[in-house]
Amino acid sequence: MIYLDYAATTPMSEQAMEAYMKTASRFFGNTSSLHDIGTNASNLLAACRQQLAHFINGDEKGIYFTSGGTEANYLAIRSLLGGRDPARNQIITTPIEHSSILNLCRQLEEEGFTVTYLPVDKQGMVSLADVKKAVTPETALVSIQHVNHEIGTIQPIQEIGNFLKERNIRFHCDCVQSFGKLPIDVQALGVDSLSVSSHKIYGPKGMGAVYINPSVPWKPFYKNASHQNGFRPGTIDVPGVVSFITAAQEVHAKMEEHRQLHEQLKSQWLTLLDPLKNFVTIEGAPEQSVPSLIGMTVHHIQGQYVMLQCNRHEIAISTGSACQTGLQHPSATMTAIGKSEEEAKQFIRISFGDRTSYNNLTHLFRVLEKVIEEFHCLTE
Repeated sequence: MIYLDYAATTPMSEQAMEAYMKTASRFFGNTSSLHDIGTNASNLLAACRQQLAHFINGDEKGIYFTSGGTEANYLAIRSLLGGRDPARNQIITTPIEHSSILNLCRQLEEEGFTVTYLPVDKQGMVSLADVKKAVTPETALVSIQHVNHEIGTIQPIQEIGNFLKERNIRFHCDCVQSFGKLPIDVQALGVDSLSVSSHKIYGPKGMGAVYINPSVPWKPFYKNASHQNGFRPGTIDVPGVVSFITAAQEVHAKMEEHRQLHEQLKSQWLTLLDPLKNFVTIEGAPEQSVPSLIGMTVHHIQGQYVMLQCNRHEIAISTGSACQTGLQHPSATMTAIGKSEEEAKQFIRISFGDRTSYNNLTHLFRVLEKVIEEFHCLTE
């Protein structure tokens, strides 16, 4: 099976699996236990926290491990809102955020918060000008993703972060799709919190992390939690954390190598696709997107049909975020960039990893070409 859905999840690397097994065997202690076995596990966890902080140029005291990116988003926003000035009740975000953010915003609206959704252009880009227009004296928090999970657009986080910092407005950034693919510096970006996920970078599922700047006020969402300085309850999965950080070390060491590979693959795909340019539209910002993720609209053919035909030919692609699969409504990203509901349902996504080759793309092209030819023959 040819796998072209790395944005949904990645296979665990051998090093990450080995790290998990060794840690589970040798450092099985509870980090809250006061005996030596617990202390050894706690020391290892501290080293992992320090390493993750290094990758984002943050303070290790602000690192908290979670069950993944969704929980990381949830707890980061809840915690920052817990420390806000009660007079501030507005949240600003975009309609193209991950479902974990959008679902939480709907909950917060029911709790009395005002949520403002910034417009995006046809490439899925947020403008600083629109952020400035939306901000009011009641703005408590802004949440904007670093890289869109469906079309790969990179947002101007640093510009927005600098503006918000001047106004003492908290800024959360979902970095699940950018961590390990782009350099991340929380100080340069001006973000107060961010979320990352392990299984997007060849680590284990069920593991992620939050960074919250220790210098900003926040309040734990969980009351009387005894782990991770009260941020989150539950015994920490030290083997999972070590496996996660091992994977993070690998992807950061090979970040430039992977970027060059993915840029080459994207260029090759666009060249292959040229004969079908009247039938397929590449979505997103050509010059401001990660090369490993390509969103496309296949004109007049539902993305689910294309995906199933690819699967029949042993190619794994997606119709958008895996978290939205099975839901009746079309991609929020597609409708936000101006597509009709019918057009939004014609969306497919491919994403590259460390094992993707040009031969994989030529096989995909032949299948896509056949699907388009057969469809138009049937409809003529």
